[in-house]
Amino acid sequence: MMKNIVILLGILILAGVGVWYLNSRNINLSSFPNIPLPLSQNVPSPKDAKDAPATEVIAQGLDTPWSIAFLPDGNMLVTERKGTVRLNENPIATIKNSKEIGEGGLLGIALDPNFSANYYVYLYYTYSESGGNTLNRVVRMKYKNNQLIDEKIIVEAIPGASNHNGGRVKFGPDGFLYITTGDAQNPSSAQDTNSLAGKILRVDENGNPAGGNPFGNRVYSFGHRNPQGITWDKNGALFETEHGPSGTETGNDEFNKIEIGKNYGWPDIRGKETKEGMVTPIAESGRTDTWAPAGLAYLNGKFYFTGLRGEALYEVTLNGASANLKTHFKGEFGRLRDVIVGPDGMLYLTTSNRDGRGVPKAGDDKIIRINPDKL
Repeated sequence: MMKNIVILLGILILAGVGVWYLNSRNINLSSFPNIPLPLSQNVPSPKDAKDAPATEVIAQGLDTPWSIAFLPDGNMLVTERKGTVRLNENPIATIKNSKEIGEGGLLGIALDPNFSANYYVYLYYTYSESGGNTLNRVVRMKYKNNQLIDEKIIVEAIPGASNHNGGRVKFGPDGFLYITTGDAQNPSSAQDTNSLAGKILRVDENGNPAGGNPFGNRVYSFGHRNPQGITWDKNGALFETEHGPSGTETGNDEFNKIEIGKNYGWPDIRGKETKEGMVTPIAESGRTDTWAPAGLAYLNGKFYFTGLRGEALYEVTLNGASANLKTHFKGEFGRLRDVIVGPDGMLYLTTSNRDGRGVPKAGDDKIIRINPDKL
């Protein structure tokens, strides 16, 4: 017994010396392989949410987390762009056909509305066809025994590229699956209603065009550049965020209200430009600023979307046809990718500082819980 105690004390002393040495040498712990910390299993109930801190890191050491989906028991499924799906901190699936290239890779995730009965999970990812072309697809898998199994392709051959892959998947209040796709760096395809690029698609659980789609195919709306955020308000209206031009140009990121069959203008118009038969956004960043908007969520009459280049959480309140915009956490957490409302009524954000365009800090990438009452 005494021998075991001595051994334990020795281990603790050695560990303490090791930490002291690293700190004394100014060695950046973030340069070591990132090991995720366990996600908090104590998700506060809605009645206790007001007492939660304004911000709380609940997971770290992730590698470019792209999307979150909450399971009925309050645990999380999280996609990492490299192809891993995690259940909280634990990897439960590696999508072998997923191809991480530029902005592409394993992107969106969504649970079936009837998940408690069928256990279906939907994923959007980038892949290479046999000829080497970069494409995107949506697959359906089954969640069983804390694993994802039985991959079934439901939408194939969505045009892809190193950039502009879209990638968000969410079920709408009508029970159909909505899919955002980018123009795959071919702007004219966004205006072609026979192409799956630069669109919001609407399909059933098997990937078939939803009844009532305006063009007799999967297309719900068109003229989009690179949409990465969709959500619905309390009345069931669909809203979207998408990236404007970048690189030598910048700005004209958009926040849109989406209506079935409408043309949102890319590449013919951008920002507040107008053209007959095309829709201008409710709000846009202008040409001197950029949001690079990604995830989008709706909570208590307000919209929240994340900014990558903008490095902020943006809050939108609508007043008729106009929008009031507030900015939170500017530069505090770096690049932000997803935002989702949790079962506790809190906002959950993912950082994207390890995506090749950010400056990773110790612990990146993270999932951060935000108390909206304290914004």
